[in-house]
Amino acid sequence: MKSPDIDAPTLIAPAEWGVIDFLSDLHLAPATPLTLAALEQHLEHTPAQAVFLLGDIFEVWIGDDARFEGFEAECTALLQRAGRKRRLFFMAGNRDFLLGEAMAQDAGLQLLPDPVALEAFGQRILLSHGDALCLDDHNYQRFRAQVRGADWQREFLSQPLLQRRAIARQMREASELNKRQQSPQVWSDLDAAACRDWLRQAQCQVLLHGHTHRPAVHDLGEDLRRWVLSDWDMEAQLPRADVLRLDAQGLRRIASL
Repeated sequence: MKSPDIDAPTLIAPAEWGVIDFLSDLHLAPATPLTLAALEQHLEHTPAQAVFLLGDIFEVWIGDDARFEGFEAECTALLQRAGRKRRLFFMAGNRDFLLGEAMAQDAGLQLLPDPVALEAFGQRILLSHGDALCLDDHNYQRFRAQVRGADWQREFLSQPLLQRRAIARQMREASELNKRQQSPQVWSDLDAAACRDWLRQAQCQVLLHGHTHRPAVHDLGEDLRRWVLSDWDMEAQLPRADVLRLDAQGLRRIASL
């Protein structure tokens, strides 16, 4: 499968930004109160002037009208508070691609396309959630094309909120069953040639993404690199909540605050 062509817009960091944080794959849900608390702590105390949330921040997002109820309302209020202190950017993942302008406006988020090039501290970094480049997973790519389509989204969002919650629960259960039936070693990763292709098109040397839950730095050759974000899970026996931080000294991985 060929990598999709891109026309990545460029976001130029203002001169007053001294620190930028990147995080993804928190999979926030009512069952993850410790992870939600860790996010609140980080957004409250990070020295970053800008925080980029690169997808799958929510375990599932079934439409912006959910933001008025329960857990989603709690998350909206948390982001509102954080947005008063620093810029918050959001890029959709494969779990929260239905987050739209209404939620973004209420929560103080600036929506980003996938991918987007960030110019900061003399670097040009390509930001993506990452799932679009898992080209070996043909079933997922077909599913992704379907649910990102306007017709599917219009039909899904036209259903009552309660019914959407039930559909989302069924989809999550099917996804988890599929993962349990596979060894983690065979889970699809990003295609290296496609990563290089995207980087050349965007005139970047670094691709920064989440999605795979496999934090690492990969040498792609040709002086190109791929930095992978950690997922967050503070409920796990070995809690994890890593952040990639960018400043004048470059990129580094840190533990959340």
